[in-house]
Amino acid sequence: MSIEVLEERTRLGRFVAPLAVALTSSYTAGSAMGMLLQLYLKSLGAPHILIALGTSARSLGSVLGGVVLGRLAGRYRHKSLLLASMALGAWGLAVLVFLPPAPLAIGAGFARAFAGAGFAAVAMALISGLSPRRRRGRNLSYVTSARSLGLMLGKLAAGALLAWWGFRGSFAALAALPLLGLLALIALPHAEAGRAPRRRATLRSLRDWGLLSLFLGALFRQMGTTGFFAFVYVYMADLGIPTGAMGALAALNHALQVLGMLLFGRMSDRVGRRIVFLGGFGLSVFVPVIFALSRGPGGIAAGFALLGIAFSSLYIGSTAHLGDVVPLERQGEILGLFDSTRALGGMLGPVLSGALAPLVGLRGAFAAMAGVSGIGFLLVLLCCEPRPKAASR
Repeated sequence: MSIEVLEERTRLGRFVAPLAVALTSSYTAGSAMGMLLQLYLKSLGAPHILIALGTSARSLGSVLGGVVLGRLAGRYRHKSLLLASMALGAWGLAVLVFLPPAPLAIGAGFARAFAGAGFAAVAMALISGLSPRRRRGRNLSYVTSARSLGLMLGKLAAGALLAWWGFRGSFAALAALPLLGLLALIALPHAEAGRAPRRRATLRSLRDWGLLSLFLGALFRQMGTTGFFAFVYVYMADLGIPTGAMGALAALNHALQVLGMLLFGRMSDRVGRRIVFLGGFGLSVFVPVIFALSRGPGGIAAGFALLGIAFSSLYIGSTAHLGDVVPLERQGEILGLFDSTRALGGMLGPVLSGALAPLVGLRGAFAAMAGVSGIGFLLVLLCCEPRPKAASR
């Protein structure tokens, strides 16, 4: 191994390690908050429509956070944006310690989701911009796997925290986690942001870079996934799966994501981005089908495992591809927009499946969601062609 390669890895490590710690702490808190906030609103006697509004508010926060902070990443110092977003996420959690009324609790959930999505967009833009093309997938996999690790830990911890400490103690513990992330970010070196890009219509930009079908495919895939996921816990209850086992089964998805991100990140550098993300989009079609055919914990476990493999493959392949074709000064904006597009699909999918479920039942709705994911796969398969490597180094 040459001295230049060693120096490059050492330099990247100074960025990757603090970001991995910060992302893990942020997404552990956010993942647990999603479950606890829903239960908290229920304990306040909030009507179902208000509880659903809480979920929609968090989805909207994810849409806006990725777009806004991702766009700012091309203008301002990455470290400043990362510190600000982590602090905003901590504030959103700290508000809940005071057990506020439902509207303020929903607003706190929006703020946390906005900060979390924005933090991820800026972190990925930073690592992508610092990475040579031959290692971009591998380097991005370190930060994306840290996010998946946080999501897994949050799902595992939420129920235990609530049983031990109640709502106030649980929210206090979660609010402390972003403080750990803030401490980790102090060690993050400063990196110069690219020059502010000249404004162009976003659709035109995506078309010019050959990315429009990839974004539309991601939207439809996310609609299909969240469409069945909105009812997956109700479905597991219908199958007689104990509540305590539900969290462990759901965590299997994120556990496979952690390993999958690392594996597919290396694979995308070796065999190409397209084959990796196409595999993920294709596998996503079969996930709702497996759930629809399941009759017990074994089938549900298989579905969650395939979901983790599919997501890690499509996500790391897609984001590495974006890093290859998008100019460095626009990467924060486009990576943030990619996550926001997925979040928009997350808002639309449950609405569609919710309308179908009373008509065709949960299994029928799951089958329909497989069809929606299939549309996303076809869009990417037939239309997403590589473009000149504008951002390669």
